[in-house]
Amino acid sequence: MSKLFKGLVAASLLGLAGMSQAASWPERAVQWVIPYPAGGGSDVIGRLVASGLEKSLGQTVVVENKPGAATIIGASFVQAAKPDGYVVGTADSGTLAFNPSLYSSLQYDPAKFTYVGGLARFPLMLAVKDDSPFKSLDDVLEAARKEPGKLTSASAGAGSPHHLALEMFKQRAGVNITHVPYKGAAPALQDILGGQVSLGFVDSAAAQSNIKAGKLRVLAVATPKRIDLLPNVPTMAEAGVQNFTAYAWQGLVGPAGLPAEVVDKLSADLQAVLKSSDVATKIRAMGVEPLPMTASDFKAYAEAQRGEWADVIKKAGIKLD
Repeated sequence: MSKLFKGLVAASLLGLAGMSQAASWPERAVQWVIPYPAGGGSDVIGRLVASGLEKSLGQTVVVENKPGAATIIGASFVQAAKPDGYVVGTADSGTLAFNPSLYSSLQYDPAKFTYVGGLARFPLMLAVKDDSPFKSLDDVLEAARKEPGKLTSASAGAGSPHHLALEMFKQRAGVNITHVPYKGAAPALQDILGGQVSLGFVDSAAAQSNIKAGKLRVLAVATPKRIDLLPNVPTMAEAGVQNFTAYAWQGLVGPAGLPAEVVDKLSADLQAVLKSSDVATKIRAMGVEPLPMTASDFKAYAEAQRGEWADVIKKAGIKLD
């Protein structure tokens, strides 16, 4: 038997062994890494979906929070994991779209993940306190053009979706508004409510209770269509600012090289969970939209978002390192 023939046989056996292993996946618990602290919107959604996946996978899905460094810690852990399907993780708009332009170098490469599918997206909206003199988006634009830089806008932090939505807004509307970063969405929202800042982009999940209580007035939503939470509030396009859509979104990824059979099963099961009435209803109750996507569609979506936000970040001159 020639060395070439032996090599081909060995390669074939190895390939068959890999296929067999993928076909029997999962044979033990799957670890789901969430790059945020426990208790937040991303954590709640991840745990909700993970619980649904346990039924279809027939194995426990163990959620582990690895917060910090703008999702870089969690993302790096997932990308460095063995590509056998037993470590996956939440990756959001920061992980996949913003960070490559915000940082000169990263410990992970967004192009080297295995994309599994979408999870959810949080509509972003421009809001002011209930007794603000700004009754409409036109009022804000008029004030911003009259005294450039005087208006202040709170965000959940530099490089957050709320911050970058502001930068896109400024570019699309041609106005100058001063950014005021906070350490998280909650303190930013508190200072909008308290009048310490003029306005701010908020996400639907964090702001929903204050919107319903009448403490927060939303002037426009950065979505293609009006949202169920605020059917009487115009979109940015309807209010006069064109080409402006902004969400905080997230999906599921794994390390590069996950077997196709694992990706196919996990992606199909993930979509089924997100489309189930029980899970979809609970996600929508948070003011969030389920985002079921195939693996290829989620990858294409993330790549398109990466390009769009790279342009915004470059024009704004933002660097976080």
